[in-house]
Amino acid sequence: MVKRGLVAACAVLCAVFAGSAQAQNNVPSPTLDAIRARGQLICGINTGVAGFSLPDSRGVWQGLDVEMCRGLAAAIFNDASKVRFVPLSSSTRFTALGSGEVDVLFRTSTQTMLRDTTLGLRHVTTYFYDGHGFMVRTASGVERARDMNGATICLLQGTTNEQVTADYFRSINVPFQPVIFERGDQAQAALLAGRCDAYGTDASSLAAVRSTMPNPSEWTVLTERFSKEPYGAYIRRGDDNWFDIVRWYTTAVIEAEEQGITRANAEEMRRTSVNPNTRRLLGVTPELGQSLKLDPTWAFNVIRAVGNYGEIYNRTMGPDTPVGLARGPNNLHTNGGLLYALPMR
Repeated sequence: MVKRGLVAACAVLCAVFAGSAQAQNNVPSPTLDAIRARGQLICGINTGVAGFSLPDSRGVWQGLDVEMCRGLAAAIFNDASKVRFVPLSSSTRFTALGSGEVDVLFRTSTQTMLRDTTLGLRHVTTYFYDGHGFMVRTASGVERARDMNGATICLLQGTTNEQVTADYFRSINVPFQPVIFERGDQAQAALLAGRCDAYGTDASSLAAVRSTMPNPSEWTVLTERFSKEPYGAYIRRGDDNWFDIVRWYTTAVIEAEEQGITRANAEEMRRTSVNPNTRRLLGVTPELGQSLKLDPTWAFNVIRAVGNYGEIYNRTMGPDTPVGLARGPNNLHTNGGLLYALPMR
């Protein structure tokens, strides 16, 4: 009788959990529903940073953040072109997201506790690791930030870099003069014009700015780093399904690189692989897509459209591009980096 009672109890619990999972899967997603109804994803990006988001000579947006937006559109529509880009400054990006002007931010936005808990927004998952640095004229002879006693430093309004710079110079009791701009192109112009002795922002952005200077060799990015700047997508609070989609989409492009799935071999691997993880990721078995309310081949469609994370990185800002950034912390954990795909099962 005891055994029968345990079996019955287990059956009840299984039914409860199954019902709970089914109920969760039936919860509507206002954001996903709105995107599907308009037939287009609206993605907030930077106003212009080489390697992340910058129009090319034809006026077409290019960069890592841009490709992350296109990949998300492919996950939803199986069409990477169904995305509209909205360039946003540092000071307006979170307001634009909160008001519904955009569906998601892929916009060099650091994940911080106060942003996550006070803005009515949620950061999703890290897709790029960076750190605050400074760029100076090579001829200045400055080798360390502490050498910039009394320097004027270009900074962007509404960024973590304002606080990081102020905190650092206060901590070493060295005066400096901040010169604040709303956009990166304004700061770059001021730097070239000699209004600032240095530019303080994330190191990847400094490398991007340096690559677009008339004479890049005249500028040096100091080797010191003064903060942790993990970039993550941001969405509005209150839509769990949309949170899940953005999080697991970001994870999927990293997982694809871990598994060696590329734009070139995705179709063959979907057809021939016997690896259960590969079959789940590429939609041979449908449970991942079903859990997100997406097509079973959602991740397969993403990889065919934009490739895995390494492919995206290398063609937008890798060593063979004008930005010329090595992978560093943005390499897979198996190659000494920090990128690590959560289990997709």
